Amino acid sequence: MKEFDCPTCGRVFDSRRGLGVHHSRVHDERLPNRECNHCGDSFYCESARAYCSKHCHDAAVSYEGKANPNFSDATEQTNCEVCGAKFEYYPSEKDGVYCSDCVENAAWRDPPQISGAAHHSWSGGKLSVSCDVCDARIERYPSQIQSEVVLCSRDCHAEWLSAAFTGDGHLNWRGGGVGEYGPGWRSVREQALARDDHACVLCGTAAEELGRNPDVHHIVPVRLFAAMPALAVRDAHTLDNVVSLCPGCHRRAEFGHVSRAELRWRAGIPRIDTPVAGGAMA
Repeated sequence: MKEFDCPTCGRVFDSRRGLGVHHSRVHDERLPNRECNHCGDSFYCESARAYCSKHCHDAAVSYEGKANPNFSDATEQTNCEVCGAKFEYYPSEKDGVYCSDCVENAAWRDPPQISGAAHHSWSGGKLSVSCDVCDARIERYPSQIQSEVVLCSRDCHAEWLSAAFTGDGHLNWRGGGVGEYGPGWRSVREQALARDDHACVLCGTAAEELGRNPDVHHIVPVRLFAAMPALAVRDAHTLDNVVSLCPGCHRRAEFGHVSRAELRWRAGIPRIDTPVAGGAMA
């Protein structure tokens, strides 16, 4: 039976594995298990490595010529299509066309024509058109005049917006006003201001603070009276349908942020359950 002696302490073992475990645990060093194919030195490695170091690997393995993993054949010679000089190239890469000097020098190459009519998006160039506001002649690409209007400047744009989005052109247009308020309005307005002490019934801001009288707001809008065949605009001008409001509270009321019931309660107006146009209660 073969015996294996420990090279450090001389202890004998029946197997190489036992000797290796002993040396690793007791002497804190693993014994060599391989021999380098280049220098012949012993070394330890858990994998099937053939060389003890990178130096031995590089010295033993060549990547030149046929030893190269990418080797397919020897180089071939051809003439450069620009300067006519001979040069070598690998057929595995591509057919030789230009020598290295001509490849590095870009002067021989014709740059692609991408301006004017040669551009893939060419559609005829700029067109001469007139501004729809001031009639000034301007140049625009076709892609810039696909909208409803052509404008030459910010000033003309602002002027066009002001005209186009006024009245029935505005996205919030609901049919416009109802014309003059007619008879009775001035009288009921003065009565409402006197009743409300010339102050806003919601926030209490007085005429002295505003620098003028508060607005007088119709609780049920005039337009609802104007829309009813049996009623007229003057029917909206009653003291129980108007309240005094500062400009800020007036806007809140116009946009429905204050209920009609609260407006009546603030002004001390009794509730009247009389239906008006559109099912509204006066």
